[in-house]
Amino acid sequence: MVSRSAAAQPQVEYDDPTIEYPSEDDEPLAETKIQYIPLTYAVSALDIHLAEREDAYVAGDNFVYYRMNDPSAVVAPDVYVVFGARGKHPRDSWIVWREGNAVPSFVLEIASQSTWRHDETGKRDIYARMGVLEYWRFDPTGECFSPALVGERLADGEYLPMNVALDADGMLRGRSEILGLDICVSGELEFRLYDPVSAEWLSSHEEDRRGRLAAEAQLDAERQARESAEQRIRELQAQLRQAQAPDDR
Repeated sequence: MVSRSAAAQPQVEYDDPTIEYPSEDDEPLAETKIQYIPLTYAVSALDIHLAEREDAYVAGDNFVYYRMNDPSAVVAPDVYVVFGARGKHPRDSWIVWREGNAVPSFVLEIASQSTWRHDETGKRDIYARMGVLEYWRFDPTGECFSPALVGERLADGEYLPMNVALDADGMLRGRSEILGLDICVSGELEFRLYDPVSAEWLSSHEEDRRGRLAAEAQLDAERQARESAEQRIRELQAQLRQAQAPDDR
């Protein structure tokens, strides 16, 4: 028999192991290549930039479950960064209470015609309740909202706008204090990340690979040109020696 005093105590919720939390649905990674390119660039570039931080977890377009024992309490950010993560090992989903209650600090949503209204209303409210410190939205089409980059910072449970303005080069630029990076959108609606400390644009893994291949090709071309020049010099020297040799006839 449960005593009255015991019954009056709040019941401690426990993580029910029988509840399933799906890691995928039937939705595509991105609606079109217009959304896919900035999504994959941002995830890859941030993964490289934060590679030395063991507590920084970068992911995109997978589920974040934010309420214990409630699989319906789920959101799928296009790009997110968690600081305070317990290691960088891949996860199928981010289940907040199984990760020491660590929630994303940074979220980026990439707009499409079918998602942008929910991004700025329902998802925005969820991220605020979760405690996501910075929420950014980017419109790669230029047709959903203007300007094409919006940044908000959480203060007392509400999102307040961050300064996003055109710089001297005509690029939309805002500063992410969480990441220590500039969030930028060119006049051609290209999404880029800039590190003001190193004064460099962040590259993705694919861009790094292409850069290495181009550098290797350049070095190989220079080597071949040098070898050809050296061979030509040897040929000319041989011709000169032959011309200068005494005629024994």
